[in-house]
Amino acid sequence: MKSILLVTVLVISVLLTSCIPYKDTLYLQNKGKALDSTQVLVEQQKAYRVQINDILNIRVKVLDQDNVSIFNPVGEGNLNASSEERAYFDGFTVDLHGNIRVPTLGTLNVLGFTTEEIEKMIEEKLLEEQFKATANIFITVKLAGLRFTANGEVGNPGTITIFQERVNIFEAIANVGEIPVTGNKKDVLIIRQYPQGQEIHHLDMTDVAVMNSPYYYIQPNDIIYVKPLKQKSLGTGTTAVQTMGTIVSVLGLITTTILLINR
Repeated sequence: MKSILLVTVLVISVLLTSCIPYKDTLYLQNKGKALDSTQVLVEQQKAYRVQINDILNIRVKVLDQDNVSIFNPVGEGNLNASSEERAYFDGFTVDLHGNIRVPTLGTLNVLGFTTEEIEKMIEEKLLEEQFKATANIFITVKLAGLRFTANGEVGNPGTITIFQERVNIFEAIANVGEIPVTGNKKDVLIIRQYPQGQEIHHLDMTDVAVMNSPYYYIQPNDIIYVKPLKQKSLGTGTTAVQTMGTIVSVLGLITTTILLINR
């Protein structure tokens, strides 16, 4: 009888410890010093520098627009119809050497430059080779969407492109179906591309201090990986109700086995 009681207590203890704590399911908890409602969290985002495989959207405006039609794609007037496919065919892809090929200007190396620096680079070359200052050149260079991949414990893993300048980690996760209860919000991995290779960064999304992280805003070609919690592999249930159901089932199995053995 004592052995039965010992096994029962052991099983219940294991199952109860397999529940996912409530605090592990909450975002933006105050884990450090006290924050009042008026405190401002300082953003750490730096200007993005162009990497290999980025697609740039370049537009050239002058007083006589016919003189720069070669720079701008055919459907210029219907920008609202933009899509990932159109951006790929109309944009300028940064090759493995960090170069893009621009009509009449030839090959430009843009690796490691910001979009503002590339605008200035193109403007200077145009003024030097083709136009005068009176042409009132206006250059815009933008990334053709912010493309990233999310894997692991998210609602809809895959690659997605968002057409806006800045996207933080919460917005990125929301666009791939949220992190389920079984996902580890305390250690979300950001695999980021750099000229020297890839690096892995860690974000604790349950801590409000994540908003101060330099990796809070994602960048093009980032890979977001959400690890599963160990409770998922145990398969005991993610809530107290589910775990209690598992306990009842296990106890029933133990009781039935003991009764059959004692007959």
